[in-house]
Amino acid sequence: MTDRTDPGGFIARHGLWTDDQARLARDVAARARAENLQLVRLAWSDSHGHCRAKALTLPAFEAALMDGHNINVALWTLDASGSRVFASFTQGGGMNLPEMTGSPNLVAVPDPSTFRILPWAPDVGWILCDEYFRDGTPFHFSARRVLRRTLDDLAERSLGAFVGIEVEWYLLRLLDATLGEENIGILGERGRPLPVAPLDSGFSYHSESNLDLMQPALSALAGHFDALGLGLRSVENEWGAGQVECTFAPGEALRAADDYVLFRTATRQICRRLGYMASFMAAPGRRGLYPSGWHLHVSLCDDSGVNVLTPDSGPDSQTGPLSSLGRNFLAGLLEHALEGVVFGAPTVNGYRRFRPYSLAPDRVTWGYDHRGATVRVLGGAGDPATRYEIRTGEPAANPYLFIAAQVAAGLDGVARAAEPWPADDSPYTAERPLLPTGLPAALKALESSAFYHDAFGAAYIDYYLALKRAEMARFDAFLSETGVDPAAGVTEWEVNEYFDAF
Repeated sequence: MTDRTDPGGFIARHGLWTDDQARLARDVAARARAENLQLVRLAWSDSHGHCRAKALTLPAFEAALMDGHNINVALWTLDASGSRVFASFTQGGGMNLPEMTGSPNLVAVPDPSTFRILPWAPDVGWILCDEYFRDGTPFHFSARRVLRRTLDDLAERSLGAFVGIEVEWYLLRLLDATLGEENIGILGERGRPLPVAPLDSGFSYHSESNLDLMQPALSALAGHFDALGLGLRSVENEWGAGQVECTFAPGEALRAADDYVLFRTATRQICRRLGYMASFMAAPGRRGLYPSGWHLHVSLCDDSGVNVLTPDSGPDSQTGPLSSLGRNFLAGLLEHALEGVVFGAPTVNGYRRFRPYSLAPDRVTWGYDHRGATVRVLGGAGDPATRYEIRTGEPAANPYLFIAAQVAAGLDGVARAAEPWPADDSPYTAERPLLPTGLPAALKALESSAFYHDAFGAAYIDYYLALKRAEMARFDAFLSETGVDPAAGVTEWEVNEYFDAF
């Protein structure tokens, strides 16, 4: 077999892999041959968090392990409905960036550490990619790159982030898989979701009999998740009819984000093959479907792997449930919560969760083991699992941006040795800043954020604001055309936009 890690290739020429990745690439190529794979999907996350992919034949995949593979930058210029947001065919691509003129190609470079064989399609491989321009420059708008840069900043302090994921979603039975005209979208307007029904009647929390109604699908999912190495820890039925919660073992932050991308796309694919629909929409707005959240568990470790959030247990310890560094990190999380909330709640629909006494926060608070707080602190002296649980996320969030926003915020608190305010014993009545009640206010907070302009780069923030405001503009147009009052409940536009998109 030709050595596809030849030093003359694009990847080696620009030094895009570590020695470990180059070694892994040789192993991946050999495994793909040994398993007689027919296709390998080169996958990447767009800015919305959707998993995108191209399927390559084995020879083309081997070539991609040397030279990467061409993909179109257009994906990053489209809103969630596929409509173009930026004037790609003008000078600067509508972004005042010469390299974006004309919707050019990017090079998708596989990351060999992410390679899997899809257990529901055993002749198909899957691998995540990083995006570069043809001259080897990293692509500005890669969300994976945003997270990696943030983790590099953390590593400069000899710290690493570990992330555990706890996410709610809906498992629903497809009643009719036939696409009618009303289910087919056009540019700027998504089609209506296919008809579905829950498998249980809901609101019987942790009912074993309801869980058993879901068991055939859940067993299939659990087996596939295990084969993918996703670290599934538990599955339970939640409040809503057909609502499921999955928790995953903590792992290094970049791996956790990568695995979330794979978990979400795998769940949707497996469920559809079995005659179900998996929806990661935050507030579906249908009878019996309670809002879903994504709770992000974050801890920090030093170079030796010791959790640095755990406080001293001696009699003179004055830091409470967190170490001094942990308190500094918490202060950063709180201080930047409003301006960064959009990275955890990026949709019009996600803000319907932020209600008093709803198991989701409605203001910026923290508490020890309190589920009404924005940041729930768990653990304490002697507990190596001491961590923050950040409760502002919706299941549709882009994992790279959600995690990066928290790490950057907390790191700023550490850099300034900031101190948090006292714990909020009554989070829903505390005199603290209220969370945005809609996407426009969240975008305004981000636009005003000098911190995130510096942490993520002004070009990225300006780009992201334009992308999300295009989404908001389509919602506003719907409201104007129909006269619907969004305060009256989840709208038809939201259901069409999000219910079967994530």
